[in-house]
Amino acid sequence: MSAKNLDNRNRWRSKTIGFRVSPEENEQINILVRLSGLTKQDYITKRLLCHYVVVQGNPRVYKALRNELSAVLQELRRIEAGSGVDDELLETIELIAVILGGMKGEEQNE
Repeated sequence: MSAKNLDNRNRWRSKTIGFRVSPEENEQINILVRLSGLTKQDYITKRLLCHYVVVQGNPRVYKALRNELSAVLQELRRIEAGSGVDDELLETIELIAVILGGMKGEEQNE
């Protein structure tokens, strides 16, 4: 059992919540977590509580973006003439575009 820790409001995180997902849902969640730069716990908590997930550019996020873009490119090469594109791939591409658009905005503001 993992140790209790404090959240950003100095409250003890002492309760455990568990649920089952399919292997495909698990992979999609893992992609979203990697692209967010947050821990899985923080990402899921923010999403469940309807809080914004703000991606802060850092080396870990850039590496995740690079790896996910590589995976997207491989998948797109596999697909013939755009047919057979699944919704999860489209959601991943859309999320990457949003993150990169936000990072582009950060660079212009600095």
